[in-house]
Order: sequence, then structure tokens, then C-alpha cells
Amino acid sequence: MNTAPHPSNDAAADLFARRVAARMTQGTEDLPYDISERLRAARMQALAKRKVVAPVRKAAPVVLHSGSTAILGRGSDGGWWNALVSAIPLMALVIGLFAINAAQDENGLNEVAEVDAALLTDDLPPEAYADPGFMQFLKTAAARN
Repeated sequence: MNTAPHPSNDAAADLFARRVAARMTQGTEDLPYDISERLRAARMQALAKRKVVAPVRKAAPVVLHSGSTAILGRGSDGGWWNALVSAIPLMALVIGLFAINAAQDENGLNEVAEVDAALLTDDLPPEAYADPGFMQFLKTAAARN
């Protein structure tokens, strides 16, 4: 996530830093000379070693024009070979979809054939299944068992 510091946050941070520096300077007036000199030298070293933060500039979008399209592989010298190799995954996908469709159709036909075979080999005539009283008979027979 890119978040740039808000200008009011920078101003608040600067104000806080100035207050802390003023308080530290105020506290050093009561210190002996040798300690205040060591602190001054340490501050100078810290300022010399601090990282200089360069302002972040927003990059402009870059568009490269090379006169040809971008391709993966060996470049434009492959010609028909690159086209053939690129078409192989697409052909595999289409063949796979046709195979899945054929398998689903076959499964559906097998289920219908099983139902038809059960109806035709049963002791009851097919008209009995359409009779509303037969459904009631099945429900009461199931409740008894």
C-alpha cells in the first residue's frame, strides 16, 4: 500500500520535533561543560550519519513503441510454428470440453434406460404409476413397513 504523508502530519511532526529539541536544549544548560561537549559531538555525528530522504516523485506512465507487437518465445522468425504451438492448448481445451459433454450425455442416457428397463420389467403396468391412488398406496405401504 502506497501512502504519502499528509502535509498536516508533516507539520505536526516538525512542531513536535522542535518542541523536543527545545526541551533537550533547555535541560543541557545545567550540565557540566565536558558532558555538554560530548552531547554536542554526538549530535553532530548523528546528523552526519542520518539518512537523507529524497522527496518521492510520482512516476509518469511510460509507453514504449518498438514498431511491433510483444510476443513470447523466439521472436517473429518462428512464424507459423509459433502459431501452431500457441494453438495446442486451445485445441486441448476444446477436445476436453467435447469429451466431458459426451460423457455427460452418455450418463444421462444410461439413467433414462435404467428407468425404462425398470418400468418395462416390473409387474405393474406403466399406467399404474400415473394413477394418483397408486402414489397414496405407496405412501401407506411405506408407512406400514
